[in-house]
Amino acid sequence: MTNIVIYSNDRDTALKSILETIDEVSVRVESPAIMREHSMLNPSLIVVEPFDDLNNVLMTTKFVCPILFVGPRFNSIVRAEGYDFISTPVNEDELRVRANALLKISYYKNRMNEVSTTDELTGLHNRKYLQEALEAEISRARRYKTKVSCILFDLDFFKAVNDIYGYEWGDILLRNIAGKLDVSARKEDIVTRYGDEEFLLILPNTSEDNAFIFAERFRREVEKMEFIPAGEEERHPVTISGGIATYPCLENVTEDANTLIRYAEHALYNAKHRGRNKIVQFSQINLEYN
Repeated sequence: MTNIVIYSNDRDTALKSILETIDEVSVRVESPAIMREHSMLNPSLIVVEPFDDLNNVLMTTKFVCPILFVGPRFNSIVRAEGYDFISTPVNEDELRVRANALLKISYYKNRMNEVSTTDELTGLHNRKYLQEALEAEISRARRYKTKVSCILFDLDFFKAVNDIYGYEWGDILLRNIAGKLDVSARKEDIVTRYGDEEFLLILPNTSEDNAFIFAERFRREVEKMEFIPAGEEERHPVTISGGIATYPCLENVTEDANTLIRYAEHALYNAKHRGRNKIVQFSQINLEYN
């Protein structure tokens, strides 16, 4: 469903009933006082009727969707994905045409963003998305004095699957693991494909111990999974190793997304060194080295 938000001082504005005639569109009217918080409403299009503080809002806000202004044109800078004007009195057919044109801009922009941040094989987020998302979560954790954990999983002996059964079955296994991980994650967690057989999970508001509980549960689930390639009578054993790192981690160290990922990589390598099919916390190997 496409969402249109109208910012108007008139709760019964006639624009609402006109825009509701557009197919598969949900329309709501909000007070201009909350226009700066537009992203919380996740609109595909904003429609704005004139109000006193409009210029100030436009000067101090960046909009992540197109805007359709109702009324005379003005010279204020508009930071949005696109914008247009429609004069008053409003012609209903013209309103629908202009709104539809801006909705197409919003759709194709979102589609391009989705393609550029999605792993084609698994449908999970890719490394580009991961970097931006993890930086945002660390910034939020720093601001609110909370924790954010990441788990880096790696399929053990994955190369053997490709070598024995072929790349098609390797891809099937990767999709199966990705699906299991996506289903196991919470709504607020961010699941990404980090490398060929590596997956990285971002867990906001999660301590290292709770991240370990999740990772260990998933490790056991993978260990039990039935993976039987075509032509085989018995299941091929599948195991996974994982490394966990949590922000904040080390005192007097400036930590960002790259730092946290590096910590998780160290923990993962340690899990591999211990014989695979294990989950290791970075804080534990750090204690061991001191």
